[in-house]
Amino acid sequence: MTDRPKLPYTDAVIHETQRVGNIVPLGLPKMASKDSTLGGYFIPKGTAVTTILSSVLFDKNEWETPDVFNPEHFLDSEGKFRRRDAFLPFLAGKRVCIGEPLAKMELFLFFASLLQRFTFRPVPGKMPSLEGVLGFNNSPEEFRMQAVPR
Repeated sequence: MTDRPKLPYTDAVIHETQRVGNIVPLGLPKMASKDSTLGGYFIPKGTAVTTILSSVLFDKNEWETPDVFNPEHFLDSEGKFRRRDAFLPFLAGKRVCIGEPLAKMELFLFFASLLQRFTFRPVPGKMPSLEGVLGFNNSPEEFRMQAVPR
């Protein structure tokens, strides 16, 4: 983990993968505990509310190229990693995933370790689809790839 600050592009690729991958596009339903107003809309106590994370992760006002995989979204002009307020793959506020710090650490260690040891490429003639399979979560279509030891 001490190498993480020295690997901003690796960190940016992980974050951009989470942004574009967006495996949980809908948050779990919540219930308004009191009458509230949000964005000019009145929400009465007891109303079921569901968040749509895609609305933030693909917001054209937040991301330079929202529909394109672009790790530069997470790099500043000097190539250093930068955090983005619109990056919410673990939800936000009181409902943020309690395991977020551990998940971020494990993602970095796992991804960096794999890239150190393997070159990944598609099976010749079988490029994976970039379309997701939408269900309760969003997952990739089944595909095969090669992991070639370095």
